[in-house]
Amino acid sequence: MSEPIIIVDNVHKSYLMGKEAVPALRGVSLEIQRGEFVCLMGPSGSGKTTLLNVVGGLDEPSRGHLIVDGQNLVSLNENELARLRLEKMGFIFQNYNLLANFTALENVEAPMVLANVPRKERQERAHKLLDRVGLGDRTHHYPSELSGGQQQRVAIARALANNPPILIGDEMTGDLDSETGFAIMRLIKELNEEGMTIVFVTHDPRMAEFAGRTVELQDGKLLNGAAS
Repeated sequence: MSEPIIIVDNVHKSYLMGKEAVPALRGVSLEIQRGEFVCLMGPSGSGKTTLLNVVGGLDEPSRGHLIVDGQNLVSLNENELARLRLEKMGFIFQNYNLLANFTALENVEAPMVLANVPRKERQERAHKLLDRVGLGDRTHHYPSELSGGQQQRVAIARALANNPPILIGDEMTGDLDSETGFAIMRLIKELNEEGMTIVFVTHDPRMAEFAGRTVELQDGKLLNGAAS
């Protein structure tokens, strides 16, 4: 097995509810190897989405350290974190998070605009990615003109725009019917087989079966799966 691309070291995370600090993560330690396909599971309130957000640099741990591709996220400022997310991670969410006034092509181009990719190159890459996810004939459609499954495919193409080594998914198939959900997971599995590291949250054990390893959480602690 190759070296870890993600190291979660004794991470705690609490949220302030009024005057009370409510713990969401309680000393979580986890290593994810480069090229792994890891699923985070657990009941509502177990801390799985919080852990995903901490790993993705979307949320700051209250205590502990998080290393992503050699960089300690805790030591980075907001601009450095934004650059790391842009270059190292692609994000796929349950509700797609597409820009409503952008076409499918423009949505996929958006991360490349932020990365200062020249216009011709980003358009060529966006076309190729939409072809890859089976939407080559929907490039000029707006999200409102696409089905849920098609919108999620656009979101996947967008997540791949800057060729990140890590793909982060939060309930990627939660709003989709079973057939479409399985098709999305087969596509994600292909990406993993090509070397991409995948970390995702799901409530659905059928989708979890696509992963190489399942990590279970309860009450902010790992139940199993910490070691690969």
